Amino acid sequence: MQTTMSLCWFTPGWMYFGHIGDTRIYHLSAETGEFRQLTADDTHVGWLLRNGKLTDYEARTHPRRNLLQKALGGENQFVDPQVGAVRCSRGDAFLLCSDGMNEGLYEHQILEVLRVHKAGFNPAKILVESAVKGDGRDNATALVVRVV
Repeated sequence: MQTTMSLCWFTPGWMYFGHIGDTRIYHLSAETGEFRQLTADDTHVGWLLRNGKLTDYEARTHPRRNLLQKALGGENQFVDPQVGAVRCSRGDAFLLCSDGMNEGLYEHQILEVLRVHKAGFNPAKILVESAVKGDGRDNATALVVRVV
């Protein structure tokens, strides 16, 4: 068995992260409105996309898009994770999500949901339900963390 992992830990003004696999961490800055993927997919298709060899659409529909180059477990005893840090401030949002989320939704759709701020609104639930409706072939998991 193998698994992927994305984790975050917060200190005043900073979010630190570690990542292996094709789960993702996104950051929405409340100050600038910038929305960006902090982690890189550890797949051959992810590498092809980052190096301009595939378009976003080609990467999303590639038959080997879920074939991992790095994962925890199995025969991977020594794995070099991606680690990093990003400044954060009040109002920022972070999304940790499984690959089923980005297969069911485009980034602009995720951003629309994360920009909603109203009482009782559960962005993670909305994202998962939308991803399942949009694709439904893989598990869709989401955790949204807002900095207060």
